[in-house]
Amino acid sequence: MILTTTDVIQGSIIQSYLGIVTAEVVYGSNFLRDFFASIRDIVGGRTGSYERLFEQGQRKALQELEQRALRLGADAVVGIEFDTGTINVDQSGVLLLITATGTAIKLRN
Repeated sequence: MILTTTDVIQGSIIQSYLGIVTAEVVYGSNFLRDFFASIRDIVGGRTGSYERLFEQGQRKALQELEQRALRLGADAVVGIEFDTGTINVDQSGVLLLITATGTAIKLRN
């Protein structure tokens, strides 16, 4: 399975477009991670725990995207884009949302 952000796959011909596939990964907030991130906001610098969380979320979203494309009989997913956001649960926290979207395709053999 080829997963790519490009709209074409060099040297390949798209036989058919099977549809848009989307995968979502949602993480709950974590008090310790949020606390240390707030300290980083004050003193500056990168927040490694959130960077690792988003990296892990993107990997999981790609894995899910691949599984959904395989169920459609796809050989590849092109035009993959990531989006991140938050979902407000209540006044005490938020959920982190990572979404991957692309087009499942069948390649000509």
